[in-house]
Amino acid sequence: MRLIRSRDNPFFKELAQLADSARQRNKSGLTLLDGAHLLAAYLDNGKQPRHIICKAAALQDVEISGLLARMNDVPAIELDDKLFAEISELKTPSGIMALIEIPKLGIPAVQTHFALLLEDIQDPGNLGSILRSAAAAGCDSVFLSPGCADAWSPKVLRAAMGGHFALRIYESQNLPGAAKLFAGTLVAASLQATHSLYDCDLRGKVAFMVGNEGAGLSAAMLDLATHKVAIPMPGKVESLNAAAAAAICLFEAVRQRQHP
Repeated sequence: MRLIRSRDNPFFKELAQLADSARQRNKSGLTLLDGAHLLAAYLDNGKQPRHIICKAAALQDVEISGLLARMNDVPAIELDDKLFAEISELKTPSGIMALIEIPKLGIPAVQTHFALLLEDIQDPGNLGSILRSAAAAGCDSVFLSPGCADAWSPKVLRAAMGGHFALRIYESQNLPGAAKLFAGTLVAASLQATHSLYDCDLRGKVAFMVGNEGAGLSAAMLDLATHKVAIPMPGKVESLNAAAAAAICLFEAVRQRQHP
């Protein structure tokens, strides 16, 4: 295992750019998985990274040793502890990262049955939480507008906890165009809606539309909805966090499909 101690090392510079820059991630088609849990989820989905990056202490960890044993043919690099800390966003790094390829998807799949259309979700934590809920609920595809946060940033990957690897994620999409092509029910959660989410039949092909944290869905997207629904909120708050609203909608569909 090669040891890197210098910030001037070209490979370390590449890792630092990938950790910080969405442009570099898009240009290279690569990103970083930070932590043992994310790497385990990646491997469990039958994938192999390009490189493994470790710090010395991690090599003594039983969990990490087990992960390394599953990647005998993957090149491994050991980073000096200070260099590792510079590219990890974790307060207490687990000591292992992986350099992976961002999936290259072609034209959005026409066989989409259960989807999310996300318009300008800008907070990485919110986006990651939504992707995690979508994967848990059994969604097959997620469509993101150009104004959404970078889905493959380390922060979003960490918040999604492996959800990326169970979804088809289409970034920088023309959302109105995607909505028009969807052959099913388009449900928009709106504070102005008069019908309850719980009165909407969600058992067939369904796509939920979720808007920006502050502005909500645009008028163009709302006009395309076949159903506008409100989430009942008997408490004294005006609205829900976008990630919470998405999760409630997704799992109401799950409930209806399990208990029609």
